[in-house]
Amino acid sequence: MNRTMQSQYSVLVEFLGKSLGPDYEVVLHDLGDKSNSIVAIANGHISGRTIGAPLTNKSLEMMAEHQYESIDYQLNYSSLSGEEKTLRSSSLVIKNAKGKPVALLCINFNDARYADIASGIMKLCHPDAFVVRNTASPATSIPKDELASAERFPKSIAAVTESVVGEVVARNGVPVDRLTQDEKMQIVDTLNHKGVFLLKGAVGLVAESLKSSEASIYRYLSKLNRVRESVG
Repeated sequence: MNRTMQSQYSVLVEFLGKSLGPDYEVVLHDLGDKSNSIVAIANGHISGRTIGAPLTNKSLEMMAEHQYESIDYQLNYSSLSGEEKTLRSSSLVIKNAKGKPVALLCINFNDARYADIASGIMKLCHPDAFVVRNTASPATSIPKDELASAERFPKSIAAVTESVVGEVVARNGVPVDRLTQDEKMQIVDTLNHKGVFLLKGAVGLVAESLKSSEASIYRYLSKLNRVRESVG
């Protein structure tokens, strides 16, 4: 994203943040630097992020899988704040004149205040036990099988890498110290599809998580690329 575009969209971020109000976080990601992608943010208290934070797990996967080729935006998907509160999120892919994605404009809505008001109104006509029984807790509006892969908002490369690696290893169901080389390579393949290796320094962090050497991770990636090329 060039400076002119960044300047224009940064003003839009500020405008939307002020016009929508404090329950809406508005974020501009520069896809030219996925490790420090946030270049403008309004109401960052919602996710706790600041300028320089990396792309989210969901955005990385979208880039790695080239989903932007068939969609221009994603609307109303669930994500989790650092406090495990469910947010309603939407993302717009910003492309240049050649159709190449250069930025993401994201809006994350926190409805916690409205949920509290609704709960208060319910308590006016129902016993507290009824309200608790029939009101979802912050994270339960996301199905359990989707919680692990839900979009989260990391403040560092290590955090986003740890989040995705943890999700994949947990899904594999085998402790890291008992993984075979083939199982580790399968995990590396999944992480590659999820865009983890688009982040600077991710190889070292993945190697540490899988109790392998960086050389081994590079070897797995090289082998996977050769297999992909031969199939293609």
